[in-house]
Amino acid sequence: MPKLSVIVPFYNVQQYAPDTLRSLRLNARPDFEFVLVDDHSKDETPAILERAAAELSDVAQVRYVRHEKNGGLATARNTGLDASSGEYLTFLDGDDWLAPGYYEQLVAAMEKLDCDFIRTDHVQATARSRSVHRVPHGRRWEVMNPREAILPADRTTSVDYAYAWAGAYHRRLLEKGLLHFTDGLRTAEDRPWIWKLHREAESFAVVSLLGVFYRRGVASSLTQIGDVRQLDFIRAFDQVVEETALDPDAERLLPKAVRTYCAIIAHHLADDSKWEPAVAKQLRSMSAAAIQRMPQEALGDVLDTMDLRRSSKLRRLRRRITTAKAAA
Repeated sequence: MPKLSVIVPFYNVQQYAPDTLRSLRLNARPDFEFVLVDDHSKDETPAILERAAAELSDVAQVRYVRHEKNGGLATARNTGLDASSGEYLTFLDGDDWLAPGYYEQLVAAMEKLDCDFIRTDHVQATARSRSVHRVPHGRRWEVMNPREAILPADRTTSVDYAYAWAGAYHRRLLEKGLLHFTDGLRTAEDRPWIWKLHREAESFAVVSLLGVFYRRGVASSLTQIGDVRQLDFIRAFDQVVEETALDPDAERLLPKAVRTYCAIIAHHLADDSKWEPAVAKQLRSMSAAAIQRMPQEALGDVLDTMDLRRSSKLRRLRRRITTAKAAA
């Protein structure tokens, strides 16, 4: 069994894939496994991956899988999980890269702490700018209960730091069904996933490791494109709320889920210039319906304590649906 499996989906990233693959080589070990998943790219990415798979085989174990049709990041990660065989697992996106020797430190941390998963800091790279982003949890190198890191509701917590590649995960989580993503989600795929981990895993730790460079501002990234795929965030957060409502501790955890959902809706509504007109209209309609689906008592508390600018937008949407129902 490999010590670590690294799952790396690629889609139309011919400009960035060579950097990603070079950084994998600088992190290779014979007992590491690199699972390269091409999500039916239409550029030169498959040819780059075929050459890289052969070259990386000299320094690590490599699996290369190509989708027959594009399925999105969540589906590509699931393909990688199904093909993996490592004791520990981690992720990397096909346009990001690593510091040399980072995975060696990641594995050492997992072995030292012996918990279900660990979370790490990362570096955001925008053009030539670099900034460190840290896990929003103060206690480091200490094994903790992941449920206790979900709250408080009115502060940024570990479930808001949803990057799957910022950490490592023991294989027992995969065997328990906690590592797969919601198939077909085209954005916010990390959100239901991180909530499920924190609700259902037994132990985790935060470690002060920097090694993943997250590339921002990529023109082809969904975070930069205001098309209909971005609206999958509603499906993602519906799942968060629905699953959290079934939790034995739902009364305590739901306010955090609802508050985060509302904050994301308000964020998207405020970014008018990003959206195509038809998608902007659909966003408003879907957001109003989402607000009606939320647990209304928790929603009321959230709107009462949220800042005026965001709460006003959300209250208008809430009234829009209520008025429409009354008219009908």
